[in-house]
Amino acid sequence: MSPRARAPRLAAAPTALALLVLLPVLVVVSVRTGLGFDLSLREVARGLAAVAGWAEPLPGDRQIVVQWRLWRALTAAGVGGALALSGAFLQGLFRNGLAEPAVLGVTAGATLGAASAILALGGYGGLLLQGALPQAPVLVPVAALVGALGTVLLVTLLASPDGRPSVPALLLTGIAVNAAIGGLLALIGSLVLSDWDVSRALTTWTFGTLEDRSASHVATVWIGVALAAALIPLLARELDLIQAGEEDARALGVDTGRVRVLAVLGASVSAAAAVSVAGTIAFVGLVVPHLLRLLVGRAHRAVLPLSLLGGGCFLLGVDAAQRALLGGAALQPGVTMSLVGGPFFLALLVLHRREVDTW
Repeated sequence: MSPRARAPRLAAAPTALALLVLLPVLVVVSVRTGLGFDLSLREVARGLAAVAGWAEPLPGDRQIVVQWRLWRALTAAGVGGALALSGAFLQGLFRNGLAEPAVLGVTAGATLGAASAILALGGYGGLLLQGALPQAPVLVPVAALVGALGTVLLVTLLASPDGRPSVPALLLTGIAVNAAIGGLLALIGSLVLSDWDVSRALTTWTFGTLEDRSASHVATVWIGVALAAALIPLLARELDLIQAGEEDARALGVDTGRVRVLAVLGASVSAAAAVSVAGTIAFVGLVVPHLLRLLVGRAHRAVLPLSLLGGGCFLLGVDAAQRALLGGAALQPGVTMSLVGGPFFLALLVLHRREVDTW
């Protein structure tokens, strides 16, 4: 038996309980800490109660600050959970721990949709960044969702001329579509270099952003998370059986076509919801499910829901930590996660050379 197989596993229930406790703690930490000044725990408690209508608002601008930071924290938790759940679905479907949401073009499609919306707003890029343009909070997320889901539909259709897409066909088509969309994004970026406001808005979206989030952003991402999470009971057992191979799974009565469609749908909806409100944030869907499998084992009835919780804690914790440490010099979340996830991905490539050879 390999050392990896003999490694002790944590029980899923205590891990879930720990994450359920950690998540609200991180929300409070995120609301308490921010650019300009920190809030006391008493102010945070009163401010959060006021948002719920249970207490009088804090004086001056402090209540507004609490709301801004709360929407940012809840958006970060939802985005992290959505991306991690998307990655867990894809890794289970592809039977490969190196898969992540960008593999089907979800991220690229959503970014293209958002870029198209920003171009449609034209010279209003500065107002868009400040959140002062009334239609921006609706137009950009909706366009990103349409772009993400449209790209996944295109990939699925191109990869399934006979109506039954194979995993290698999906992967290769996703890579090709990603490359094509990447070229379109580069073209758009080059065309608007002379317009500082629009160019800055496009760059900000590409790097990922959690600034100026609102209740509508929170609702968008958490609705997507809820829809994707509803598929967990329908897929957990089937994804476990597929790990031995689709032929063996079909022999055991698994409808592999149905599992493939549902897994791709769940991964697409959750990732599209995340990208539509926060832009491009890479590697969360790669890192979190992989770490959880090391902790609790490979059973998807544990990995899928824990990925949702763990992804929320991971992105929210990283965002709060870097804002506390760097203050006004804090990086965009997409940049931060690339700095964290890039080396992690390289390490996985070295450790899983055999899996890469069979991809």
